Amino acid sequence: MFNSITPGWYSLLPPLVALIFSFTTRQVILALFSGIVTGGVVLFFQTGNLLQASIVENFLLPALGSRTFAIILLVYLWSLGSIIGMWEKTGGAHHFAQVLGTKFARGPRASLLFTWLVGLIFHQGGTVSTVLAGTTVKPVTDQHRVSHEELAYVVDSTASPVATLIPLNAWPLYVGGLVVGTIPLIPDNITAYTFYLSAIRYNFYALFTLLFTLLFSLGLLPWVGKKMYRARHRARTTGNLDGPDAAPLLTPSNPQTTQVANYPPSIWDFIVPIGLLLGMTVIPFILWKWDMIRAENANWINAAFLSAAVSSMLLAFIRGMPLSEILDGFSRGCKSMTLGAIIIGLAVALGIVTNRVGTADYLMLMTQDMLSPIALPGLLTLLCMIVAFATGTSLGTYAVVFPIALPLAYSLNADPQFVLVCFGAVMGGTVFGDQCSPISDTTILSSMFTGCDLMDHVRTQLPLALMTALLGTICSTLVVYFL
Repeated sequence: MFNSITPGWYSLLPPLVALIFSFTTRQVILALFSGIVTGGVVLFFQTGNLLQASIVENFLLPALGSRTFAIILLVYLWSLGSIIGMWEKTGGAHHFAQVLGTKFARGPRASLLFTWLVGLIFHQGGTVSTVLAGTTVKPVTDQHRVSHEELAYVVDSTASPVATLIPLNAWPLYVGGLVVGTIPLIPDNITAYTFYLSAIRYNFYALFTLLFTLLFSLGLLPWVGKKMYRARHRARTTGNLDGPDAAPLLTPSNPQTTQVANYPPSIWDFIVPIGLLLGMTVIPFILWKWDMIRAENANWINAAFLSAAVSSMLLAFIRGMPLSEILDGFSRGCKSMTLGAIIIGLAVALGIVTNRVGTADYLMLMTQDMLSPIALPGLLTLLCMIVAFATGTSLGTYAVVFPIALPLAYSLNADPQFVLVCFGAVMGGTVFGDQCSPISDTTILSSMFTGCDLMDHVRTQLPLALMTALLGTICSTLVVYFL
């Protein structure tokens, strides 16, 4: 049993070191590992117990053995890796891009608009949405000289933000479980779900992000930031989808060298796996919404990925691909995910570090005296932005902030509308931090499956996200002012 420590300024050191290294070296593995090592040093000096400095025993092994990492490794990375490997063998994704590019997405704007729509369809959450949307639209946008920075921004910004706005996923259940019973206004689970739905209109960050990404896709956003503008100009004029110093986490393949000879490409090689993924993730939630199945039976996401992987291999076999080529595609796809698995494992380990050293708890203590009803929504937004950015997790931030923020808001003003505004502020601020942090699994996966360099994605997305966060904070403050 480890000794607990009282959070202090040192609780900020592990995520701070990781973030500084991310931006200065652009080496995310080095940054994450440095943050983990710093966490071990902090725990040792605070407890005097040398065992606390063992990063392998305390952080790495628990992370690699956690359910979170197992799901990402086995389901998202390996299952989707096998699907990608099969698409390289069948040419299904490339063929889909050619067909769609000819009929619908006939330019950069149309292909980015298609990306935005796909982000709305795949709205199950950060990791699921970024993986599905990025994989689906990348072949299309690549044909029309859309930079990977642009693609990563739209994919990432229509993932978690949209998931908080469309309640046909697991987010309302998770958040409802955190807030039920915290204040008299939320006495049971049904009320918690209803409260979540009522607060959606006050989730200004997500609403502005959805609007910004739409305008961005249509080319109507007047300001996109210098780095994003340069990325767009580079891609349109030179055809270079990545910057000169970019190091994408996934190396793009050449369809001419990876596709199996004498295997006729078909759009079904792409549509069948994607159709299974979409159907098995969305339909159960709709059935639950209609009270046709129980809530615990509504999450088929893991089975959806595995089913899609099996279907891609089975369909290729039925259409005549040799078994040896199928197994080669599976193994190649899995191997391509190795670097991503390492990065995600380190990100999960850093999450354990920030929890052990009390990063989020310390940030909450720092701001507890800066309170007034008018300032509270903006303060909660800023606090959640910092906590989620530093810890790289939205769900973890919700678990820390909601049980404190709602009673605090209720004590200052028991008006349900005021509490709803504060609820929306927590939702939006947390999504910003998770979406923009270079140590977040959502950020990593969105850059990974759009072929974008991780830090290029962070640097080009951050100015736009800060703008929407500022607008959201202003709106929540004005709403409280006029209540």
